[in-house]
Amino acid sequence: MGVNQVYRNATKRDRVDLASYYLNLVGLGGSLNKRAKDLSQGMQQRVGIARAFALKPKMLLLDEPFGMLDSLTRMELQEILLEILIRDKVTTVMVTHDVDEALFMSDRVVMMTNGPRARVGAIFSLPFDRPRVRADVLDHPEYYEYRRKMIQFLEEQDHRKLKADADALEAAKQQTESEESQVAEVV
Repeated sequence: MGVNQVYRNATKRDRVDLASYYLNLVGLGGSLNKRAKDLSQGMQQRVGIARAFALKPKMLLLDEPFGMLDSLTRMELQEILLEILIRDKVTTVMVTHDVDEALFMSDRVVMMTNGPRARVGAIFSLPFDRPRVRADVLDHPEYYEYRRKMIQFLEEQDHRKLKADADALEAAKQQTESEESQVAEVV
């Protein structure tokens, strides 16, 4: 898990206890001595989350940390993550394509535009209190309005991409027709 490299001066027992603690948090308490190849992809993802917690970083970058998990495990780990982040005061940047996850986990959501030249398209500062309770977030009077705005932004991005793709296809078609017409004139 990387614990040996980060906690070189800790005793072996302390390092095992630390690894065991974080593996237990993510529901893999019995997997301490298993190799990665013996774990499912979802279990490997949970080990990665446990590793990130155990290393106690000052800043944490999570890229789709719950993507391979079933919905119940995902919700459970989201709450565990929030507890640890509050307890350890870790600044976190999380990449997700899940609007509901972003709303529950974040204080601020930065929406990106599409494509290789993506840029910040919208920023939403969320009004939900901490510590987060999922039912309270879902019952918040502004939750569904923020959700609607975020989904609308994503739909507009899809519409723009479709339009850009259609325009590119039309331009290619016109170029081909122009070239065919030039060839016909020569013949």
